[in-house]
Amino acid sequence: MSTFVEQARESVTRGVERRLSGRETQDGAGVRLTRLITPALQQRLDPFLMLDNFRNDRAEDYLGGFPDHPHRGFETVTYMIAGRMRHRDSGGNSGLLVPGGMQWMVAAGGLIHSEMPEQEAGLMEGFQFWINLPAARKMEQPRYRDFAPEAIPELTLPGGTRVRVIAGSFGEVRGAVTRPGTEPMLLDLHLPAGACLEVPLAAAVNAFVVPYRGALQVQETLVGEHELAVFDQRGDRVVLEARQASRAILAAARPLREPIAQYGPFVMNSAEEIHAAIRDYREGRFDAAQVGRL
Repeated sequence: MSTFVEQARESVTRGVERRLSGRETQDGAGVRLTRLITPALQQRLDPFLMLDNFRNDRAEDYLGGFPDHPHRGFETVTYMIAGRMRHRDSGGNSGLLVPGGMQWMVAAGGLIHSEMPEQEAGLMEGFQFWINLPAARKMEQPRYRDFAPEAIPELTLPGGTRVRVIAGSFGEVRGAVTRPGTEPMLLDLHLPAGACLEVPLAAAVNAFVVPYRGALQVQETLVGEHELAVFDQRGDRVVLEARQASRAILAAARPLREPIAQYGPFVMNSAEEIHAAIRDYREGRFDAAQVGRL
Protein backbone atom coordinates (compact mmCIF):
# COMPACT_ATOMS: atom_id res chain seq x y z
CA MET A 1 0.00 0.00 0.00
CA SER A 2 2.71 2.50 0.96
CA THR A 3 4.61 1.71 -2.28
CA PHE A 4 1.53 2.52 -4.37
CA VAL A 5 0.98 5.80 -2.52
CA GLU A 6 4.62 6.79 -3.04
CA GLN A 7 4.43 6.02 -6.77
CA ALA A 8 1.23 8.03 -7.08
CA ARG A 9 2.86 10.96 -5.32
CA GLU A 10 5.84 10.85 -7.67
CA SER A 11 3.58 11.05 -10.73
CA VAL A 12 2.08 14.44 -9.83
CA THR A 13 2.79 17.36 -12.15
CA ARG A 14 2.75 20.84 -10.65
CA GLY A 15 0.33 23.46 -11.91
CA VAL A 16 0.22 27.24 -11.51
CA GLU A 17 -0.92 28.48 -8.12
CA ARG A 18 -0.96 32.12 -9.22
CA ARG A 19 0.21 34.29 -12.10
CA LEU A 20 1.54 37.77 -11.39
CA SER A 21 2.55 40.83 -13.37
CA GLY A 22 5.59 42.72 -12.19
CA ARG A 23 5.61 46.24 -10.74
CA GLU A 24 7.29 48.96 -12.78
CA THR A 25 9.77 50.89 -10.64
CA GLN A 26 13.19 52.53 -10.60
CA ASP A 27 16.29 51.59 -8.63
CA GLY A 28 19.91 52.60 -8.44
CA ALA A 29 20.43 55.95 -10.13
CA GLY A 30 17.12 55.90 -11.98
CA VAL A 31 17.33 52.55 -13.78
CA ARG A 32 13.86 51.53 -14.98
CA LEU A 33 12.99 47.91 -14.21
CA THR A 34 10.18 45.50 -13.43
CA ARG A 35 10.10 44.06 -9.91
CA LEU A 36 8.67 40.56 -10.13
CA ILE A 37 9.22 39.42 -6.52
CA THR A 38 8.31 41.96 -3.85
CA PRO A 39 8.31 41.61 -0.03
CA ALA A 40 4.72 40.36 -0.20
CA LEU A 41 5.97 37.17 -1.90
CA GLN A 42 9.04 36.54 0.27
CA GLN A 43 7.43 34.00 2.58
CA ARG A 44 5.69 32.13 -0.24
CA LEU A 45 8.80 32.00 -2.46
CA ASP A 46 11.33 31.59 0.39
CA PRO A 47 14.36 31.79 -0.03
CA PHE A 48 13.85 34.14 -3.01
CA LEU A 49 13.70 37.67 -1.63
CA MET A 50 13.54 39.72 -4.81
CA LEU A 51 13.65 39.37 -8.59
CA ASP A 52 14.14 42.32 -10.92
CA ASN A 53 13.99 42.26 -14.70
CA PHE A 54 15.58 45.18 -16.53
CA ARG A 55 15.01 45.60 -20.26
CA ASN A 56 15.71 49.04 -21.68
CA ASP A 57 16.76 50.15 -25.14
CA ARG A 58 16.70 53.84 -24.23
CA ALA A 59 20.06 54.79 -22.76
CA GLU A 60 18.53 57.37 -20.42
CA ASP A 61 16.67 54.52 -18.69
CA TYR A 62 19.86 52.71 -17.63
CA LEU A 63 22.92 54.98 -17.93
CA GLY A 64 22.81 55.94 -14.23
CA GLY A 65 23.42 52.31 -13.31
CA PHE A 66 23.73 51.15 -9.73
CA PRO A 67 26.46 53.21 -7.99
CA ASP A 68 28.13 52.10 -4.75
CA HIS A 69 25.66 50.57 -2.29
CA PRO A 70 25.92 48.05 0.59
CA HIS A 71 24.51 44.55 1.10
CA ARG A 72 24.43 42.14 4.03
CA GLY A 73 22.78 38.81 4.74
CA PHE A 74 21.96 37.34 1.32
CA GLU A 75 23.25 36.45 -2.16
CA THR A 76 22.76 38.35 -5.41
CA VAL A 77 22.75 36.77 -8.85
CA THR A 78 22.86 38.96 -11.96
CA TYR A 79 22.27 37.22 -15.30
CA MET A 80 22.66 39.17 -18.52
CA ILE A 81 20.59 38.73 -21.66
CA ALA A 82 21.90 41.79 -23.51
CA GLY A 83 24.30 44.65 -22.80
CA ARG A 84 27.44 45.14 -20.70
CA MET A 85 27.71 45.95 -17.00
CA ARG A 86 30.83 46.39 -14.82
CA HIS A 87 30.92 45.11 -11.23
CA ARG A 88 33.26 46.59 -8.63
CA ASP A 89 33.27 45.95 -4.89
CA SER A 90 34.96 47.03 -1.68
CA GLY A 91 37.17 43.95 -1.75
CA GLY A 92 38.84 45.14 -4.94
CA ASN A 93 37.03 42.80 -7.34
CA SER A 94 36.08 43.93 -10.83
CA GLY A 95 34.22 41.94 -13.44
CA LEU A 96 32.53 42.61 -16.77
CA LEU A 97 29.07 41.15 -17.35
CA VAL A 98 28.27 40.43 -21.01
CA PRO A 99 25.30 38.76 -22.77
CA GLY A 100 24.89 35.22 -21.51
CA GLY A 101 27.22 35.88 -18.58
CA MET A 102 26.49 35.92 -14.87
CA GLN A 103 27.86 37.11 -11.55
CA TRP A 104 27.21 35.48 -8.18
CA MET A 105 27.90 37.56 -5.09
CA VAL A 106 27.52 36.26 -1.54
CA ALA A 107 27.11 39.50 0.42
CA ALA A 108 27.06 37.58 3.74
CA GLY A 109 28.70 39.75 6.47
CA GLY A 110 28.68 42.85 4.29
CA LEU A 111 30.32 44.64 1.39
CA ILE A 112 29.81 47.63 -0.90
CA HIS A 113 29.55 47.18 -4.67
CA SER A 114 28.45 48.89 -7.86
CA GLU A 115 27.10 47.71 -11.21
CA MET A 116 27.54 50.30 -13.95
CA PRO A 117 26.80 50.10 -17.68
CA GLU A 118 29.72 49.91 -20.08
CA GLN A 119 27.73 51.07 -23.07
CA GLU A 120 26.10 54.32 -24.09
CA ALA A 121 23.46 52.97 -26.47
CA GLY A 122 21.62 49.77 -27.32
CA LEU A 123 19.62 47.21 -25.37
CA MET A 124 20.39 46.48 -21.71
CA GLU A 125 18.54 43.41 -20.44
CA GLY A 126 18.87 40.92 -17.64
CA PHE A 127 17.66 39.60 -14.29
CA GLN A 128 18.83 40.05 -10.73
CA PHE A 129 17.87 37.65 -7.95
CA TRP A 130 18.24 38.15 -4.22
CA ILE A 131 18.45 34.76 -2.48
CA ASN A 132 18.38 34.59 1.31
CA LEU A 133 21.18 33.03 3.34
CA PRO A 134 20.58 30.75 6.34
CA ALA A 135 21.01 32.52 9.70
CA ALA A 136 24.16 30.51 10.38
CA ARG A 137 25.81 31.84 7.18
CA LYS A 138 24.70 35.47 7.18
CA MET A 139 27.88 36.81 8.80
CA GLU A 140 30.40 34.71 6.89
CA GLN A 141 33.04 36.24 4.64
CA PRO A 142 31.60 37.80 1.46
CA ARG A 143 32.41 36.01 -1.80
CA TYR A 144 32.22 36.93 -5.46
CA ARG A 145 32.73 35.40 -8.89
CA ASP A 146 31.76 36.38 -12.43
CA PHE A 147 31.19 33.85 -15.20
CA ALA A 148 31.75 34.30 -18.92
CA PRO A 149 28.96 32.91 -21.16
CA GLU A 150 31.02 29.84 -22.06
CA ALA A 151 31.44 29.01 -18.34
CA ILE A 152 27.70 28.35 -17.96
CA PRO A 153 27.00 24.71 -18.87
CA GLU A 154 24.21 24.02 -21.33
CA LEU A 155 22.65 21.16 -23.21
CA THR A 156 20.51 20.87 -26.30
CA LEU A 157 17.72 18.31 -26.15
CA PRO A 158 16.14 16.37 -29.04
CA GLY A 159 13.81 18.78 -30.78
CA GLY A 160 16.06 21.78 -30.25
CA THR A 161 15.28 22.93 -26.70
CA ARG A 162 18.36 24.51 -25.13
CA VAL A 163 18.86 24.58 -21.35
CA ARG A 164 21.52 26.81 -19.77
CA VAL A 165 22.20 25.62 -16.21
CA ILE A 166 23.08 28.74 -14.22
CA ALA A 167 22.87 27.02 -10.83
CA GLY A 168 22.03 23.61 -9.44
CA SER A 169 21.70 20.79 -11.93
CA PHE A 170 19.48 19.59 -14.75
CA GLY A 171 19.67 15.91 -15.57
CA GLU A 172 23.34 15.00 -15.59
CA VAL A 173 24.49 18.58 -16.14
CA ARG A 174 25.85 20.40 -13.12
CA GLY A 175 25.46 24.17 -13.23
CA ALA A 176 28.00 26.94 -12.96
CA VAL A 177 27.21 27.34 -9.24
CA THR A 178 25.94 25.03 -6.51
CA ARG A 179 25.07 26.44 -3.10
CA PRO A 180 24.46 24.71 0.24
CA GLY A 181 21.32 25.09 2.29
CA THR A 182 18.90 26.54 -0.25
CA GLU A 183 20.28 24.50 -3.18
CA PRO A 184 18.97 26.89 -5.85
CA MET A 185 18.32 25.71 -9.39
CA LEU A 186 18.33 28.51 -11.98
CA LEU A 187 17.73 27.63 -15.63
CA ASP A 188 17.62 29.74 -18.77
CA LEU A 189 15.29 27.86 -21.14
CA HIS A 190 15.15 28.35 -24.93
CA LEU A 191 12.21 26.43 -26.42
CA PRO A 192 11.37 26.29 -30.14
CA ALA A 193 7.72 26.48 -31.20
CA GLY A 194 5.91 23.25 -30.35
CA ALA A 195 8.46 22.10 -27.79
CA CYS A 196 7.47 20.43 -24.52
CA LEU A 197 9.92 20.33 -21.60
CA GLU A 198 9.62 18.42 -18.34
CA VAL A 199 11.67 19.82 -15.45
CA PRO A 200 12.03 17.63 -12.31
CA LEU A 201 11.42 19.45 -9.01
CA ALA A 202 12.20 18.14 -5.55
CA ALA A 203 9.12 17.88 -3.34
CA ALA A 204 10.22 20.53 -0.83
CA VAL A 205 11.20 23.34 -3.21
CA ASN A 206 9.44 26.59 -4.01
CA ALA A 207 9.54 27.24 -7.74
CA PHE A 208 8.40 29.66 -10.44
CA VAL A 209 8.92 30.56 -14.10
CA VAL A 210 9.21 33.91 -15.92
CA PRO A 211 9.00 33.89 -19.74
CA TYR A 212 11.01 36.76 -21.22
CA ARG A 213 10.25 35.94 -24.86
CA GLY A 214 7.02 34.37 -26.04
CA ALA A 215 4.75 32.45 -23.66
CA LEU A 216 4.52 29.05 -21.96
CA GLN A 217 1.58 26.78 -21.27
CA VAL A 218 1.60 25.11 -17.84
CA GLN A 219 -1.34 22.73 -17.66
CA GLU A 220 -4.38 24.97 -18.27
CA THR A 221 -2.55 28.26 -17.62
CA LEU A 222 -0.86 30.37 -20.29
CA VAL A 223 1.99 32.41 -18.83
CA GLY A 224 2.84 35.46 -20.91
CA GLU A 225 6.01 37.46 -21.40
CA HIS A 226 7.31 39.07 -18.19
CA GLU A 227 4.69 37.39 -16.01
CA LEU A 228 5.74 35.33 -13.01
CA ALA A 229 3.95 32.02 -12.49
CA VAL A 230 4.25 30.48 -9.02
CA PHE A 231 4.03 26.69 -9.21
CA ASP A 232 1.91 24.96 -6.62
CA GLN A 233 3.67 22.93 -3.94
CA ARG A 234 2.38 19.45 -4.81
CA GLY A 235 4.30 17.37 -7.30
CA ASP A 236 7.76 16.37 -8.44
CA ARG A 237 7.95 18.03 -11.87
CA VAL A 238 6.56 20.75 -14.08
CA VAL A 239 5.75 20.46 -17.78
CA LEU A 240 6.22 23.53 -20.00
CA GLU A 241 4.77 23.78 -23.51
CA ALA A 242 5.78 26.44 -26.04
CA ARG A 243 3.15 27.33 -28.63
CA GLN A 244 5.69 29.75 -30.14
CA ALA A 245 9.45 30.13 -29.83
CA SER A 246 9.94 31.15 -26.20
CA ARG A 247 12.61 31.84 -23.60
CA ALA A 248 12.17 31.75 -19.84
CA ILE A 249 13.95 31.76 -16.50
CA LEU A 250 12.92 28.89 -14.22
CA ALA A 251 13.93 29.03 -10.56
CA ALA A 252 13.57 26.65 -7.63
CA ALA A 253 15.11 26.41 -4.16
CA ARG A 254 14.63 24.86 -0.74
CA PRO A 255 12.92 27.20 1.74
CA LEU A 256 14.75 28.26 4.90
CA ARG A 257 11.61 28.82 6.99
CA GLU A 258 13.41 31.43 9.09
CA PRO A 259 12.28 34.93 10.14
CA ILE A 260 12.98 37.64 7.56
CA ALA A 261 13.88 41.15 8.71
CA GLN A 262 14.67 43.52 5.84
CA TYR A 263 15.69 47.15 5.69
CA GLY A 264 16.60 48.11 2.13
CA PRO A 265 19.84 46.28 1.20
CA PHE A 266 20.13 44.45 4.54
CA VAL A 267 18.30 41.16 5.16
CA MET A 268 18.72 39.55 8.55
CA ASN A 269 16.58 37.58 11.03
CA SER A 270 15.75 40.26 13.61
CA ALA A 271 15.41 44.01 14.06
CA GLU A 272 18.46 44.00 16.33
CA GLU A 273 20.58 42.50 13.55
CA ILE A 274 19.28 45.11 11.12
CA HIS A 275 20.29 47.90 13.54
CA ALA A 276 23.75 46.34 13.80
CA ALA A 277 24.06 46.21 9.99
CA ILE A 278 23.14 49.90 9.68
CA ARG A 279 25.61 50.82 12.42
CA ASP A 280 28.43 48.77 10.88
CA TYR A 281 27.83 50.36 7.47
CA ARG A 282 27.74 53.91 8.87
CA GLU A 283 30.93 53.29 10.85
CA GLY A 284 32.78 52.14 7.72
CA ARG A 285 33.10 48.45 8.49
CA PHE A 286 31.99 47.52 4.93
CA ASP A 287 34.55 49.81 3.26
CA ALA A 288 37.46 47.38 3.13
CA ALA A 289 35.67 44.06 3.23
CA GLN A 290 37.78 40.98 2.56
CA VAL A 291 35.93 39.35 -0.32
CA GLY A 292 36.81 35.75 -1.13
CA ARG A 293 36.26 33.78 -4.33
CA LEU A 294 33.07 31.77 -4.66
